[in-house]
This record gives sequence, C-alpha cells and structure tokens, in this order.
Amino acid sequence: MNIESFEHLRVVAGDINIHAVIGGSGSPLVLIHGFPQTWWEWRHMMPQLAKRHTVVAVDLRGAGHSEKPQGGYDKHSMASDVHAVMTTLGFTKYAVCGHDIGAMTALALALTQRDAVTHLAVLDASQPGWSRWVQNSHEQKVWHFAFHMKRDLPELLIQGREREYVSAFIYDRAFDHGAHSVDEIDTFARALAQPGNLRGGLEWYRAFPRDHENALVWKEERLSIPVLALGGEHSYGSLIVPMLEEFASNVRGGSVSGCGHWLPEEQPDEVATQVMQLLSA
Repeated sequence: MNIESFEHLRVVAGDINIHAVIGGSGSPLVLIHGFPQTWWEWRHMMPQLAKRHTVVAVDLRGAGHSEKPQGGYDKHSMASDVHAVMTTLGFTKYAVCGHDIGAMTALALALTQRDAVTHLAVLDASQPGWSRWVQNSHEQKVWHFAFHMKRDLPELLIQGREREYVSAFIYDRAFDHGAHSVDEIDTFARALAQPGNLRGGLEWYRAFPRDHENALVWKEERLSIPVLALGGEHSYGSLIVPMLEEFASNVRGGSVSGCGHWLPEEQPDEVATQVMQLLSA
C-alpha cells in the first residue's frame, strides 16, 4: 500500500516501534486511525493535506505494521507513542486529527501534551470522560464496545473470520456503501489477521475504564486550542460539538452530510477542506 511521494518509516517510540507514513511539506499534522483499520484509512485525504502540510499517518500500537506489546493500550499510552513519533521526526509542535479510536487517542494527546499540540480535529467518536459516556456505551450503535471489551471471547469468534467481521463492521456503519471497495475491505481484514493485531485492537476497548477515569481528570482544565469536531450525518452528527465542548473552549464543526461513521472515506474532500481551514486558524 503506497501513496505517491509518501515514505514508509519505522520510528522508535519509547520502547516500541511504530510504523508511520510521511509526505508533503509545511506545518506538521499527524493522522490517527480507528478500528478495524490502519493508516490506510486516510489514503484519500493525505494527498490533499500534503499540499499544505507535512502529513504523518501512523499505525497505532497493535495495528498495521506497528508492534503489538502485551500492554499499553490505554489512550494515554497510545498518545505517548504518537507524541514520541512526532518528536523523533523533529516536530516539537504539531496538529492532530483522529477518527474513531484514533479520535480518542487524539484528544488524550491534546490533553496531555498541551505544549506540543496546536490544533485538534476529532472525527465521529464518543469520548471517554464525556458526560454521556456510560449512557452512550449502552446504545445499540456502539454494541461492539461491550463485545470487544469481553476477555478472550471476541478473539475466539473473530479469528479466521476477519474478512467477514470487517466487512459487516464497516458496511453496517456506512451510509455510502460505495466508499469501500471489496479490495479495501480485504486490505483491512488482512491487516487485522496479522499476528497480534486482533488482540491489540480489542485491547483498545478493554482499556476504556481506565481511559474514562483519566479523561475525567484531564477535562477539569479545558483545552484552549482550536478544535474541529465533525460527526457523520447518519452517526454522531452535530452531537459531536457539545461533546467536545466539555473538553475544550474553542470548538467548531458539526454534521457532515451524506456520511455515516467513516468520514475520511465517505466524504474525504469535505473533511480535508475543513481540517485545512482549522489549521489556518
């Protein structure tokens, strides 16, 4: 999987190696993917963003070509991985954009590295620490929270059926079913089937209780940086804005029309435009 003019790197981040893809020029922006995906979910947006910015797309620990350690899947630790990647690459200040689990990691990064993160974009994800976190976790649209948090059982049921699971998981939460080709579903399924990746991705969910406790402390001091909060019209929609206003004082955004959960792939042009407008603030 390659994008013209982008380079693949293996970056030492603390005690593990993180896979990153870098390209473009200008102020730095790091992109953080969600479940069950990899850096490849940003494939449509990266060339556009690279016209104005140095773009770094990472594979989170437990995903893609990054390492899969036994622990460290709480969002604070994963945010520390991303910060280590950016500082190792020479970026002391940078913007961050995350989707799904990556959006949780992005917010944790902004809240814990306040001297480094200049702008934050959050795409269609509920957030640990949100006042409706527990209530939302029991709603049908996030049924997978409880399933993925269950110890051992998801691995037993999904292993060997990664393609079926990824296909159902993505199409169930998409509005535009043409946004993911069969080949792209296969790409994400193959990545999830690599040794350690299924367990790693599920551990992101098993860390939620700790993530929630951490975020309740962090939100006591709200962010002052510019924040963009976008939700798919057929997913979180405009609810994403008041959610992020619990964590930050300078939030704009809203609903992206004609879109389900997968904003970077269902509406990449619209999302890239709004992210670039955020970074010009």
